[in-house]
Amino acid sequence: NYLPPNFFSDFLRGRESYFFGSYRWAFYAHIISGPGSLIVGLILVSDRLRFRVPKLHRILGYLQVALILLMVAPSGLWMAFYAAAGPFASVGLAALAISTATCAAIGLRAAMVRRFVDHRRWMWRCFLLLCSAVVLRMFGGLGKVLGVTAFWYNPLTVWLSWLLPLTFFECRERGRRYL
Repeated sequence: NYLPPNFFSDFLRGRESYFFGSYRWAFYAHIISGPGSLIVGLILVSDRLRFRVPKLHRILGYLQVALILLMVAPSGLWMAFYAAAGPFASVGLAALAISTATCAAIGLRAAMVRRFVDHRRWMWRCFLLLCSAVVLRMFGGLGKVLGVTAFWYNPLTVWLSWLLPLTFFECRERGRRYL
């Protein structure tokens, strides 16, 4: 549904008027780099890889941070201004893009100064933020199955798709510190 763009598909519906401008470049950069960075992130969270092949972990880490800082976050930020779910969702998506880039940059910096515990925490946050795309689609499917038609559902799920996983992570981290 994306090549060529199908404006009757769920995500592209109603986007024809502005798709062929700069939005198109952001859209294609995002759908190429987003899944790529998510897959690389899934590999990077493996302790086995990190211990057995630390050089590969480092190379993939640089690749992931480059994808996030150069493609995922900027394209996500650009696309946020065109959110179909309205301005509340736009702000949520922009905050997600900025938060993801921030976590990636702080995580990279922590690794470079050899603060590996901090590095792991920041990169876990980054990975959870990347997973928001999957969580958002799960909320969308749940809404369809339940027949939710409330105007507030989609904008709210944009925020919940990344704030809920991040909140659970932070609560777990706080709990570990007090054990």
